[in-house]
Amino acid sequence: MGVTMDRSQKTRGPENTGGKQGNGRFAQGVSGNPRGRPRGSRNKASLLAEALLDGDAEALVRTAIELAKKGDGVALRLCLERLLPVKRERVITIDLPPINSAADAKDAMAAIIASAARGELSPSEASRLPPWLHWRAKALARLESRVDLELSAS
Repeated sequence: MGVTMDRSQKTRGPENTGGKQGNGRFAQGVSGNPRGRPRGSRNKASLLAEALLDGDAEALVRTAIELAKKGDGVALRLCLERLLPVKRERVITIDLPPINSAADAKDAMAAIIASAARGELSPSEASRLPPWLHWRAKALARLESRVDLELSAS
């Protein structure tokens, strides 16, 4: 004797486990893995490649160096890329005037432009600084308006 159940009687397990909605998707802003990937965990492909090369790495490096010495361009490039990796970013040191009010941001922007014109900053480095000035000027303008409001209210 079989028992029949309609869809409303079936159980699916705990509701909304891991922040999932009824449609099987995660709710916006809710992670299915709130703690994220564990620190120190490694990609399985990297672990496999490391295991395959274990013990042979020194011989492979020596071979690459010998090929580079003999003029193999690919081996030479490989060796140089490992010795002198491409720098992604550098620390920028620039003298900016103090930014104590929203109006001071204009002087700071002039200093950035002057540094780029002198070649102290690359154009891409100079282009990354104005958003920081904008943020600082906006924050100072809000602070100034709050102080003005409090002074006028008292």
